[in-house]
Amino acid sequence: MTTPSYFDKYENLSFSRDEDGVLVLRFHTKGGPITFTGKTHEDFPAALEEIALDKDNKALVLTGTGDTFMSEIDGASLGEIFKPTAWEKIRVEGAKVLQRLLELPMPVVGVANGPATVHAEYLLLSDIHIASDRATYGDLPHPTFGITGGDGLHVVWEEVVGTARAKWLLWTGENIDAQTALQWGVVNEVVPHEQAVERGIAIARKLAAKPALYRSLQKQTLNLNLRRRLLEDVPFGMALEGLTAADLAYQAQG
Repeated sequence: MTTPSYFDKYENLSFSRDEDGVLVLRFHTKGGPITFTGKTHEDFPAALEEIALDKDNKALVLTGTGDTFMSEIDGASLGEIFKPTAWEKIRVEGAKVLQRLLELPMPVVGVANGPATVHAEYLLLSDIHIASDRATYGDLPHPTFGITGGDGLHVVWEEVVGTARAKWLLWTGENIDAQTALQWGVVNEVVPHEQAVERGIAIARKLAAKPALYRSLQKQTLNLNLRRRLLEDVPFGMALEGLTAADLAYQAQG
């Protein structure tokens, strides 16, 4: 099995694949826990397209590096998001990520190897979700920046935990720990920290052994409602988010 060119293509994405066809994607910054940037936002949907087209990928494990899934973001690197053309780029990339995660022709096992307070929806959109006992979940960027969480968070959290809990998380910016996430139905298993990634890989191997057509069509079958909601609700949500992003420039003037 040859090494695909995309394995070394993306600054914040590290790839490895075993003989069973289990692809492991780790978010990282210079080999350590990731600081999410505008470049990450641009690269991730492109990488998902390449992953989908690679027939040697039979299952995907999505995780972070070290003891963190994702908890830091460089807001300035996203550009002048208060400008319509800059926001349109963000909007298109954000919508593509959500859609492509659900449209991959393979199962995705998400592993929260620590705090997931930036783009936790990537994990929530996985087909099986494992958490380290050190994992925490929440939404750091939107309440901090004063931007509405219309980029899919509002859909995914509501679908997973219900309206009242989703509102609490997205209004307050509070976090929940791994055990609370298990009680709320956010994750399927909580395992000791040192075992989390290996547990995710073990599950992915079992799924990768299924017939290719089954993997692809089961993926579609079990994500029908999420796909429908994302297609219907994310464009409006991101329009509202864009308005609050535009308002940042006026707040600075004041």
